[in-house]
Amino acid sequence: MPAKTPEDTHRLFAEAFNAGDVEALAALYEPTAVLCKSNGEALAGVPLIRQAYQAFLGARPKIRLETRYAIPMGDLALLRSDWEITGVDSAGRPLAPSRHSSTEVVRRQPDGTWLYVIDHPFGAD
Repeated sequence: MPAKTPEDTHRLFAEAFNAGDVEALAALYEPTAVLCKSNGEALAGVPLIRQAYQAFLGARPKIRLETRYAIPMGDLALLRSDWEITGVDSAGRPLAPSRHSSTEVVRRQPDGTWLYVIDHPFGAD
């Protein structure tokens, strides 16, 4: 199901992430979108974004994501969320939760759905 509102991108992201569905995650991004990594590196384009999620989701982490705001302006919207990722290591031991605050820019597509243009998971830390 595509994002019908800017806020839907957060909900759909969490659902795909928690399902370990890399293709559903990649489908939430425009073809030339940018995903910022924790080290500041920017990955441009869906192929690199998909690759990053494939590597990360191998451990089957889970995310809890809460939208703090969505500010629409025409066909763009600025989003902010607080999120927490939990998981286990290869031996099955719980990992310390990772908590951060994100900023994203999403754009309304010609069909009325919304996709990520810029995703900075650490942008509001």
